Amino acid sequence: MTVDTVDLVNDRLAADLDRAFPDLMRELQAGVYSGVRRMVPTGADAEDITQEVFIRAYRAMDGYPPERIRQLNLPGWIWTIAVNLCRNAARTRSRRPRTVELDRDAFEAGMGPEASAVLSDENRRWADRLSQLSSPQRTAVVLRHVVGLSYADIAEATGRVEGTVKADVHRGIAKLKETVTT
Repeated sequence: MTVDTVDLVNDRLAADLDRAFPDLMRELQAGVYSGVRRMVPTGADAEDITQEVFIRAYRAMDGYPPERIRQLNLPGWIWTIAVNLCRNAARTRSRRPRTVELDRDAFEAGMGPEASAVLSDENRRWADRLSQLSSPQRTAVVLRHVVGLSYADIAEATGRVEGTVKADVHRGIAKLKETVTT
């Protein structure tokens, strides 16, 4: 979202939250899901977290005065919620047994078993590569290169200094390049 778009959306949300919020969801939902999907192991977890992001955002905005809504940096604020929910899910996941997920996207696309296996294998390799990064590096790389957030928005979403975020992205990419070439 550009600065002008964020300002326009904020004004609409402040004027009529119930009417404008579905538009905000349509604008951001796919990107939030895509980024969250790379931070959690299953599509079902990503769907649940994405839904919870927007539920929490709505509930929070519903309690804000219009001036506060107008001041929100929506992308950074939404991603702060998403990152925190991903962290909570990781803590919860560490306490429950691991499950294996079928590649539903390939299944729904009507791919045959061979094509589905290739896609699933490639997704699994990237998930394995990302899992080798530290949590801050993985989060920073996904938010920067998958979601497309600015360093400032990533810093806001993660509660880290912008320079640290840049270092996390740089080191994460370097580590990914290393794993791809070996």
